[in-house]
Amino acid sequence: MIDGLKNDQPLVSVIMNCFNGERYLDQAVQSVLEQSYDNWEIIFWDNQSTDGSADIFRSYSDSRFKYWYAPEHTRLYEARNCALERSSGEVVAFLDTDDWWLPHKLADQVPRFVDPEVGLVCSNWWNKSEVSGKEWKGHSSKKLSGFVFHELLRSYWVGLVTLVIRRSAIESLDYWCDPKYQIIGDFDLVVRLAHQWKLDYSFEPLACYRVHESSLMARSQDLISAEMEDWFDRACSHEPMASSPNLMCVKWSLIYIRAMGMLSDGERAKAFELWKILPWRRLRFKLGIALLIPSLVTLRGRSTNIL
Repeated sequence: MIDGLKNDQPLVSVIMNCFNGERYLDQAVQSVLEQSYDNWEIIFWDNQSTDGSADIFRSYSDSRFKYWYAPEHTRLYEARNCALERSSGEVVAFLDTDDWWLPHKLADQVPRFVDPEVGLVCSNWWNKSEVSGKEWKGHSSKKLSGFVFHELLRSYWVGLVTLVIRRSAIESLDYWCDPKYQIIGDFDLVVRLAHQWKLDYSFEPLACYRVHESSLMARSQDLISAEMEDWFDRACSHEPMASSPNLMCVKWSLIYIRAMGMLSDGERAKAFELWKILPWRRLRFKLGIALLIPSLVTLRGRSTNIL
C-alpha cells in the first residue's frame, strides 16, 4: 500500500479544463486512454466552449469520462477549482487540451507517493513547436527533489502537464488555486504546496507541451507580467514567501519577462535598459544573448519560464 493512500493503484483524477479546445482535444484524450496505468477518471470542465469540444469528448464511450458544463465562463484557475471540486481521486493530475502525455507517465509517477511526505510529483517534458517544427526538452539538466520551496523561488521548474498532486496535500492548504489568476495559478499553487510537502522530480520527459501561436501563454505576455507583479507584491508581506532568501529572484525574473516581451515587440532599446539593472547572474546572461542575437527570441512554450 502507498502510505496515506488506500491502495497501490489509487484513483487518479485527470483535470482537463477546456475552452474551445476542439483542435487538439482528441490527441490529449487519446494520451490518457493509452496510459499503462488505467485507474483514472477524466474530469472535463467545459468553460462554455462554443466549438465542437463537447461533442468530441462525449463521443467517447467510457465510464471514466466525466463531463461538466460551467454555469458561467470564468478565469482559468477558478475553472480548475471547479473541476477539482468534482473529482474523487486520491491523486490529481492536470492535462490541458492542447498537450499530451507519454504512455508510461502515470505508471512512473503514482508509485513515487510511497513516501508519505511527498505531496507533489513532476518530471521533465518535451516542447514541440508548431511554429518552427523543432522540439526540445523543458530542462537540459536535472532538478532537485525533496523540500525545495526556496529553490523553486530561485528557478521554477515544474511543468503543469507533468504535475501530479496528493489530494490530502491540496486539502491541507488554506485555498486551492487562486481564482484571480489566468496564467500563473499553478506556480502559486506549487510554491505553497512545496513549503509543506516534498516534491519528487524525474529527469525523464513524461509529457509534451504543444507550442503554438494561439496558446494562452503565447498571447498573454503582458498578463504574465501583471500577475507576477501582483504575486510578488503580496508575497513581500505574507509568509512563508516574505522570509525566503530567494524572494528577490522572482523580482529579477519579472524584469527578464518584461525585457523578453519588449524584444519580441522590437523594442530593443527598452530591453537593453532592463538588462542593465539585472544582477550579474543567469538571467542577465540569457537576456544579453537575446539582445545580441534577436533571432533567438522565439515562441518557446507555455510552461515554466516564469522564473
